[in-house]
Amino acid sequence: MNDGWTDDRNARYGRGSADAQPEGARVMRHVQRPAAPPQRPPVPRQQSQGYDAYDSGYNTGQVYGPGGGGRGGGRGSVRAPGPAPDWRRRIKVGSIVVLVAVLGTTVGTYFWADGKVRREVDLAKVIDRPKEGDCTTYLIVGSDSREGMTAEEKKKLHTGSAEGKRTDSMMILAACGSGNTMISLPRDSDVEIPKFVGSESGKTFPAQGRRVKLNAAYAEDGPELLVRTVEHNTGLRIDHYAEIGFAGFANIVDALGGVEMDIPKAFKDKKSGADFRAGKQTLNGEQSLAFVRTRYAFAGSDLDRTKNQQKFLATLANQAATPGTLLNPFRLYPTLGAGLDTLIVDKDMSLFDLGEMFFAMKGISGGDGKSMNIPISGSTGGNLVWDKAKVQQLVQQIQNDEKVTVTGN
Repeated sequence: MNDGWTDDRNARYGRGSADAQPEGARVMRHVQRPAAPPQRPPVPRQQSQGYDAYDSGYNTGQVYGPGGGGRGGGRGSVRAPGPAPDWRRRIKVGSIVVLVAVLGTTVGTYFWADGKVRREVDLAKVIDRPKEGDCTTYLIVGSDSREGMTAEEKKKLHTGSAEGKRTDSMMILAACGSGNTMISLPRDSDVEIPKFVGSESGKTFPAQGRRVKLNAAYAEDGPELLVRTVEHNTGLRIDHYAEIGFAGFANIVDALGGVEMDIPKAFKDKKSGADFRAGKQTLNGEQSLAFVRTRYAFAGSDLDRTKNQQKFLATLANQAATPGTLLNPFRLYPTLGAGLDTLIVDKDMSLFDLGEMFFAMKGISGGDGKSMNIPISGSTGGNLVWDKAKVQQLVQQIQNDEKVTVTGN
C-alpha cells in the first residue's frame, strides 16, 4: 500500500534496528542541522625561546594582537606603539619647574641682600630742604674709613692709620629720563655751612656764615650735615645717600676679578701707591684704590682725580653688569657681599633704588649720559669756588629733567 512514503525508505534512511550494523547518518534532502564544532582540549601554555606561546584554537596562519600573541616579542613579532609623548605638557611642566626655581632663587637673593644693607643715614634729620625734582638724585661718597681693616691691610692699601673717617670723593648722580648725569664735587670746594640740626645731639646750630672746604661738613657732623650743605649750596634736593669705604671698594674689585682700564698716560704716586703704565690693563683691588685716590701726580690735582674717579666707577658698573657676573653665582654673590658689607645708605634706600643707581652709572660709561665736574670759576685761599650762574642752570635742567647742556671743568 502506498501511503506517500516510498517503498525503499528503509534503504534511504537506514534499516532501523533490523540491521545488524547500523548505517551512518544520512543527510536529509530538505532539512539539515548544523554540526557542532568538535570540542578540542585546551592547549597548555608552553615556554618557547624565552616567551610564552599561546594557541588560540585556530590554525589559520594569521597573527592576532600585538607581538603575534607573544608577550616577549619573539622573532617576527610586532610591538604595539605606546601613546605618543605629550611634549606640550612636558614643556609646560618643565617651564613651571624652572620658573619656580628662578623665583625662589630671586626671592632668596633679595632677602639675603636686603638684610646686608646698612641703612644708617637718616635724611629726615636734614632741615630746610629744596623742592623735589623730576629726576632721582644720589649723593655718592667714597670715605677713607678704615673700619674692619687690619694693620697689614692698611699698609698694603696705603691708607694710613688715621682715626675716624673723612670724605675722599663726592659725586651727585642724577638719574633722569633725558639722560643720566654724574657731577663730581671736589672735596676742596668752597662752601657755606648752613643752619643745621645735629645728627646725634638733635641740637640746632644756627648759620654763622662759615665757609669751609666741602669735606669739612662730613668731618663735623657726618652724612646728614654733608647732605644739608650740598643742598644749601646747590639748591638741588638729594633723594638718596650711598657711601663706601676703602676696604669695601677694594673687595668689590677683587670679587669681580679685576677691572679693565685704559690709562692714557703713565703715572706714579708714592702716597697712594699708584704706579701705572699707559694702555689697557686689569686693575686689582689694591691698584684700583690707588687709581681713584691719586691726585698729587696730576697738574689739575683734585679736579683730575675726580675725572679718574668718574671714569673708574662707570667702568666698574659696566663690567659688573655683564652676564658673566649677573648669571654666575660664584661671582655675583661674592661681589654683592663685598659691596653690601661696607655700603652705608639712607634709611629709605631700597634694593630697587640701589639697582637704579648702579645702572645709571653703567649707562654713563655706555654713552647714555654725561660726566663732569661742577663748574668752577676760580679759587680762594686754596678752596675751589663754584660758578654760581652755571651751577644754577645745571640744577634747573636736572630738576626739570632736561638734557644737561652745562659744561664743567
